Amino acid sequence: MAGAPDVPVVIVPGAKVATDGTPMAYLRGRLDVAIELVAAGKAGEILLSGDAGGTSGDEIASMTRYLLEHGIDPEIVKSDGEGLSTRETCERARSMYGVERAIIVSQYQHLPRAVALCRAAGIEADGVVAYCDCRRSTEVRNNIREWLAAPKAVAEMVLR
Repeated sequence: MAGAPDVPVVIVPGAKVATDGTPMAYLRGRLDVAIELVAAGKAGEILLSGDAGGTSGDEIASMTRYLLEHGIDPEIVKSDGEGLSTRETCERARSMYGVERAIIVSQYQHLPRAVALCRAAGIEADGVVAYCDCRRSTEVRNNIREWLAAPKAVAEMVLR
């Protein structure tokens, strides 16, 4: 956290929420780091991006509620309920929200791809690793997911 640059915005990509609407471990870790970045004066706004009506629940409502319950001023929270992929999150942050400089927060497996996609979208982006108090099976599943997603991201950036 101490090495994180000062930026106007921290971007928090969505992830699965529990059936009761609370953020699951991956998402909680991302939100906790965003809270810490704001508290440390490293970012002035939080842009939440995710699926507002998806099969895993309303990620945006879950994230917003969590931030507010943890003392974040609602005035600094922006929401994009149509950031359905990391690429869309980054492209929409730039085109719809005017983000030019940001920190994107995600777990170690996802972070290199997330930073690369934000940079490809025209955002001067840095990444900060999010916590994960996760089961081993969750980490394995997400590692496999990243191995499969990385080639697609590279192709999307090259073919732009």
